[in-house]
Amino acid sequence: MMTLSETWFDLFGLAGLLNPFALLIGGYLGWKADRLQKLWIAGFAAAALTLILDVAIGALPVPQPFAHDAGALAVFPFRFVGGLIASAVTYWLSRRVKRA
Repeated sequence: MMTLSETWFDLFGLAGLLNPFALLIGGYLGWKADRLQKLWIAGFAAAALTLILDVAIGALPVPQPFAHDAGALAVFPFRFVGGLIASAVTYWLSRRVKRA
C-alpha cells in the first residue's frame, strides 16, 4: 500500500509532471503551434497520448519504464500541466528563432 507521500512523489515525478513522453509531445506541438491558444490543445494532447501509450505498453509483456500506482485520472492533470509547460517553452523558443 502506498502512502500519501509516495503517491505525490509519483505524480510530481517521471510518471506524472515530468513524464518524458508528455514533455516531448508537448514540446513538439508547441514548436509547431502558430497561435498561443493552441498550447492548451498541445497540453491536452500530450496528456491523452501518454495515457494511451501507458495502456499500450502495459498490454505488452515488458516492464513499464515509469511504473506508478496512481490511477489514470490522477496522473492526467499532472501530465497536462507538464505538456503545457513544455509547449509554452518551445513556443517561446520557436518565436525567438523565427524572429532572429
